[in-house]
Amino acid sequence: MMETDDIDPLAAEYVLGTLDAAARGQVAARRAREPDLDAAIRAWELRLAPLVDLIPVVPPPAGLRDAILTRVSGQSQGGPTNNVVHLEQRLGRWRTLAIAASALAASLAGVVVYREALRTAPATSYVAVLQKDPQSPAFLMTVDIDKKTFTVAPVSAPKPAGKSYELWLVSEKLGPPKSLGLVENAGFTVGPKLASFAQTDIREATYAVSLEPEGGSPTGAPTGPVVYAGKLVQAKP
Repeated sequence: MMETDDIDPLAAEYVLGTLDAAARGQVAARRAREPDLDAAIRAWELRLAPLVDLIPVVPPPAGLRDAILTRVSGQSQGGPTNNVVHLEQRLGRWRTLAIAASALAASLAGVVVYREALRTAPATSYVAVLQKDPQSPAFLMTVDIDKKTFTVAPVSAPKPAGKSYELWLVSEKLGPPKSLGLVENAGFTVGPKLASFAQTDIREATYAVSLEPEGGSPTGAPTGPVVYAGKLVQAKP
């Protein structure tokens, strides 16, 4: 690994865990003496932090440990040459996975949410990924049910030329969509406009972002296309 390696992709691979043990050790040594590399690694850790809280805990299948030990034992009987072949094959697969993982991480650039804040979030904290499909997250919304406040952070929403993004609470119980105001595609948007809604309605609603004329809808109802939407899930404490 050369000292001239591009810092940002290297930091992304380090955080994703796609480097081999030797390369990871070299990066760990470099970050101790290179502030720019250390800062890039910390930035990637913050960008990817929200994903941790959106992944449910899945217990491993019963007997998984015994199956792994049995398989490892069987491969060790094949001799050094066979083991080298197996390792080379696995290395190729890991490289492919690394490319895919790096592409996923790149799509999340721009999200800055602290892992510690989410870990200590109260039971009343909820999050929603506002997106047009699972591969295109645009905004990350966090809601405090008790305080009835929300924050929206951009993930990859493009800047709408001559237009504005407007956030709506959508619920069949409440009739027409209710505007929660404009959301920016840079920086954080903080809003108190959930105060008039019941907690149950806040939790069960769909949150949608429409593309409106600059400054927002002139009618109080969505006039442009709904480009992103999502529902709340409870953040893990």
